[in-house]
Amino acid sequence: MSDVTTLEMVRGLYDYHWWANRRLFDVAVGLGDTVCARDLGKQFSFPTLRGTFAHICGVDEAWLRRWKAVTAVRGPAEGDGATLRALRERWDEVEAEQAAFIGALTPTDLGRIVEFTSVVYPRPGGAPYHVPLWPLLQHVANHATHHRSEIATMLTMVHGSPPGTDLALYYFRAQGFAG
Repeated sequence: MSDVTTLEMVRGLYDYHWWANRRLFDVAVGLGDTVCARDLGKQFSFPTLRGTFAHICGVDEAWLRRWKAVTAVRGPAEGDGATLRALRERWDEVEAEQAAFIGALTPTDLGRIVEFTSVVYPRPGGAPYHVPLWPLLQHVANHATHHRSEIATMLTMVHGSPPGTDLALYYFRAQGFAG
């Protein structure tokens, strides 16, 4: 995977990723910190809207550090971002750093091997991994899709159905076909 088309797909995927995250986050901001800190149940990966948003942000940041071979990884944390404003400030920094990283990629970079140790999955206990960059880039955006679905359910519980975050909707809007 080292052609220009693939690189443009990765860049488009991240533009979508940031758009979809912000689309739901903006709804949450309108509900306020109190609602977003409400425990909505253990059926979710994280029981609060704020915690779920913080997890997405933290995972994005942790993987970015791995891609850049930075050993100090500040991972996701439920309590991170005591307010939505504080979380948004951190997330803006992460997105800007992601954008700079992705914007600087060349087609050859997509095949670069990323070496890291994971204590989570699929082999717990600090297993070493050696994975090309391109599937890791896909993983991060795909990971957030799962949690955005949980956020959409949580928002529906406290407010009503949120706006769509479909990939097609994003592309149609970018082309001027949808409102």
